[in-house]
Amino acid sequence: MILPFLFIAPTSEMGRGVFTSEDLTADTIIEISPVIVMDQSDRRLLDQTLLHDYIFEWGGQRCCMALGYIPLYNHSYSSNCEYEMDFDAETMTIKTVRPVRAGEELFINYNGNWNDTKPLWFEAK
Repeated sequence: MILPFLFIAPTSEMGRGVFTSEDLTADTIIEISPVIVMDQSDRRLLDQTLLHDYIFEWGGQRCCMALGYIPLYNHSYSSNCEYEMDFDAETMTIKTVRPVRAGEELFINYNGNWNDTKPLWFEAK
């Protein structure tokens, strides 16, 4: 489920991103998408490709490729959305954490918690 007013558009610094064409209230579920769960042998292969930049850790020694728009949400330490993993249903849900204005880009925090400020694994220390 992806709400119909979400769209993909170019960003000035991050390639592409997910945007909304309507105002959103806090706690709005904007996307629920399935994931493809993979084990460590798959992970080793993925790490050799561009897809490495789009996978999520999936508990323990597994990873997943999220479908839908989820791989295109950009990171922000002051994100306006958060993601939740449902390990049983093998889905990820994106929900707003504050009101979002029409035209605004939707961000998640790649650390997992919307307000987690620890440096990301791919940023220079």
